[in-house]
Amino acid sequence: MVQKIAFQGFAGAYSDLSCRAVFPGVDTLPCETFDQAFSAVKNGKADLAMIPVDNTLAGRVADVHRLMPGSDLHIIGEHFQPIEHALLSVKGSTKDDLKVVHSHIHALPQCQKIIKDMGLKAEVHADTAGAAQEIAARGDKTQGAIASKLAAEIYDLDILVPDVQDADHNTTRFLILSPEAVVPAYDETKEYVTSFIFEVRNIPASLFKSLGGFATNGVNMVKLESYVDEKFQAAQFYADVMGHPEQKALQLAMEELGFFAKDVILMGTYEAHAFRQN
Repeated sequence: MVQKIAFQGFAGAYSDLSCRAVFPGVDTLPCETFDQAFSAVKNGKADLAMIPVDNTLAGRVADVHRLMPGSDLHIIGEHFQPIEHALLSVKGSTKDDLKVVHSHIHALPQCQKIIKDMGLKAEVHADTAGAAQEIAARGDKTQGAIASKLAAEIYDLDILVPDVQDADHNTTRFLILSPEAVVPAYDETKEYVTSFIFEVRNIPASLFKSLGGFATNGVNMVKLESYVDEKFQAAQFYADVMGHPEQKALQLAMEELGFFAKDVILMGTYEAHAFRQN
């Protein structure tokens, strides 16, 4: 049974919100860095970790992709979290009081319209919830934060304007990481994602040949990320494909991958989130 799940950020961050959405009632463990969140799972301080990997506006989370290959953790699930920013400030403040707004470097550009319309000065913070925590501590009505509604609840702040994001499709994909592999039993009525890391052999067209089996066997590859080595060569790749290891098509594709790639490491197989079907 899951009792605690780690995430990077302050209490009330969107990672915290995602933990609570997937595992209601489970204790969440804030960690200052992604590395600390990974370590919390490996050393038993947390049962799982909820880690963001991609955002529809900001792109991939680079630190996570750097840490994943050597993490020794297994992917057991995914979660797509809509990012609904709110403009927060201390109790009793109004929109007319605000002069400065604080938030994460990615959140501020996602809310440019309201920042411009209200003539606010933007201040960058390492974390949306950390910004909310700081303005709560200051108690200054001229200071606001762009963060989650959960952060408003945790730090006892007023929501001056809900849903201030410029784009409605702002969504972050999270991976759920475990110290142990948990592969769900195959059910033909469900869709699955299989994630793996591999290196290409030093032969001409090795990447093309490595991936050819997925095309010829009708396996949909939905993500492919490269990792550069110390010579800036793309020697290692991370991939997500649609399919379960018990399906013949995926078995054949992975077998062909093995002919042209080396050090293929399965990161996990898990049910595809309903968001993929929207």
